[in-house]
Amino acid sequence: MAEIIGSISTSHIPMIGMAINRGLQHDPYFAPFFDGFAPVHHWLAQKKPDVAVIFYNDHGLNFFLDKMPTFAIGAAPHYTNADEGWGLKAFDPLPGDPELSWRIIEGVVGDEFDVTTCQEMLIDHACAVPFELLWPDVKPRPVRVVPIAINTVQHPLPSAKRCLAFGQAVGRAIEAYDNDLKVVVLCTGWLSHQLDGRRAGFINREFDELCLKSLVDNPAALTKYSNVELVDKAGTQGIEILNWIAARGALLGTVTEGHRTYHIPISNTASAIQLLENHPVKAALRRAG
Repeated sequence: MAEIIGSISTSHIPMIGMAINRGLQHDPYFAPFFDGFAPVHHWLAQKKPDVAVIFYNDHGLNFFLDKMPTFAIGAAPHYTNADEGWGLKAFDPLPGDPELSWRIIEGVVGDEFDVTTCQEMLIDHACAVPFELLWPDVKPRPVRVVPIAINTVQHPLPSAKRCLAFGQAVGRAIEAYDNDLKVVVLCTGWLSHQLDGRRAGFINREFDELCLKSLVDNPAALTKYSNVELVDKAGTQGIEILNWIAARGALLGTVTEGHRTYHIPISNTASAIQLLENHPVKAALRRAG
């Protein structure tokens, strides 16, 4: 059976991609952020996952305001990255896992979630940059990928409660997959930030750290916030926390935190890395509980 070994969550700020393109990982401005990945690299080298299921939000490369699905799941044999206007050099394509993608799609639809299935799918910086951060010196990538895009752009957005439940449905579908795979869940975005308007540059460290703690031991606490409240507390683009809530929902076992960093700023954005380890509970025991 497929096993979810844990999750890795990180920021996907385009400036990080720029720093990678220009080889600035050891520059004094960027080094505190990049140095925080060393324990994650060690964990990945030990665990050797086969597949990465990544929750992220598209920024207009694959979907735009005229067509913005609430939840979209890739079911392609490979995923190509392209520049979205940031001037970033395109990163390498990522190999897909269509069989697992279809099992997840069938599972979440069976759980009453209506999703868009993408048998061709472009991936933007929110998906491509994390792979550069997590496997910087490994080519080709040692994992196949299942990308899952969540609408955090075009209102109405899914609620935090809906995203947590969606992530749980994804987790159940993965655990039901009758194949011997180790799966790592990734997610990107969030940390408080606002790129425009009167609150441009807004960062709320206190709320960020409250959320990071809640994601470890009480993710349901985050579902009490409406999306309006999340934007108020985390900034307009801070609503990307929905990606992190969904990814946390996919961890159905006992969860412990293996590593966390918090860094201010990259550009005008708060950033973080969080590694959560998942200790699976047998499905029968979960049902009994």
